[in-house]
Formats: sequence, C-alpha cells, structure tokens
Amino acid sequence: MRQRKARRINRAFYIGRFQPYHIGHHTILGNIADEVDEIIVGIGSAQRSHEPENPFTAGERVVMVSRSLKDLDIDYYVIPIEDIQRNAVWVSHVLSMTPHFEIVYTNNPLVFRLFEEAGVPVKRSQMHQREVYSGTIVRKKMLSGEEWEHLVPDAVAETIDKIGGVERIREIARDDIV
Repeated sequence: MRQRKARRINRAFYIGRFQPYHIGHHTILGNIADEVDEIIVGIGSAQRSHEPENPFTAGERVVMVSRSLKDLDIDYYVIPIEDIQRNAVWVSHVLSMTPHFEIVYTNNPLVFRLFEEAGVPVKRSQMHQREVYSGTIVRKKMLSGEEWEHLVPDAVAETIDKIGGVERIREIARDDIV
C-alpha cells in the first residue's frame, strides 16, 4: 500500500490592533488568503481596551475578526497577543503564543525588522486605500456621529452595535472637566 505524502501547510502570520477591524484589513487578509493555506491573525496590544485609541477588548476584537473571516474560505486562527515592551524578545513571544507559521505579512517597519532579524521570511502586504480605511478614521467617525458602518465588514458593525461600542468610545473620549 502506498503512503500518501503529507501536504505541507503554508501558514502565514498577520498582526494588527484591529481597533476596529475594517475593510482595509479584510482586503489585505483576502489577498493573503489567495497565497497561503492558513492564516494566523494576531490581535496586537491585547491587554489594551477602554481607551480612546484602543476602545475594544481583545475578546471583542477576536469576535470581530473571526466572524469577518468566515467568508474568506480559508482556515484561520485568531490569537490575542499582549505587548511585552521588549522588542528584542518580541518575536520569541509571538512564536510562543501561536502555531508555527512560515511567513509574516506586515507593513509595520518595526514588525518587519524584528521578524527579518529573527530569520523569519517577511513580505509586505499591499495596503488597501489607507486614506479611507483606518481604525483612526473609523473611531473618529463614530465619535462625531458620522456614518462609519460602510468602512467595516457587516460582522464588525453588528458586534460594535451589540456591545454598545459607539457609546463606549464617546464616553471614554470625554474629559473629566465639567
């Protein structure tokens, strides 16, 4: 009886804060999904929440990303990764928190450099309309009462609505001066 050779899984790693996950992220991950068999999505700064620049918890971001990725037809893992404030050992920290991967996709110069120095193949991911799709823009629109839902996948808008995310952003952005 002939033994089948096991198929090598080509697994990529992509990290972001996803505050919130938006169409730009989704487009990048869709492009990555065309090149690999599986994706690991790292939820960066997982310990940060309830701040104007980081309003959502790691768990909320896991839900946003996981529900959005269902339509990409790829196996994926969404893993919260806390900051450790020591760049020299950060790649080891990421590797200890994730399944093995063969390549990293990023546009962050520091992330690129750290993985490159660690000997992990790194590829720049094509940005998607950065001037339109950014977490900062989405949060500012939420804060000002402008339309923002078209900037995120439906699953993200539904999650933010369910958790009262817009109200949270408005509350935490207020100062304590009366």
